[in-house]
Amino acid sequence: MKIKEGFVLRPLGKEFIVLGEGVSQVDFNKMVTLNETAAYLWKEVEGKEFTEETIKNLLLEKYDVSEEIAAKDSEAIARKWIEIGVAE
Repeated sequence: MKIKEGFVLRPLGKEFIVLGEGVSQVDFNKMVTLNETAAYLWKEVEGKEFTEETIKNLLLEKYDVSEEIAAKDSEAIARKWIEIGVAE
């Protein structure tokens, strides 16, 4: 999967927001907020092909979590990004 072109991550206080920029994102009428962990993952995979396994490994490298929790969280974030239309 990959972050769709035209979406950018911007800081907003202690959180981050994803904005659709450009003509191809004209139908994007949602504000997506990301916490620090999700923003870290976004920055690491932006512009690259990635899988749930990629996200899981990033979580394991940066945070003190079990492989089971990292796998569950990576599946959830990948599914959510696809569901809201910022990744494909």
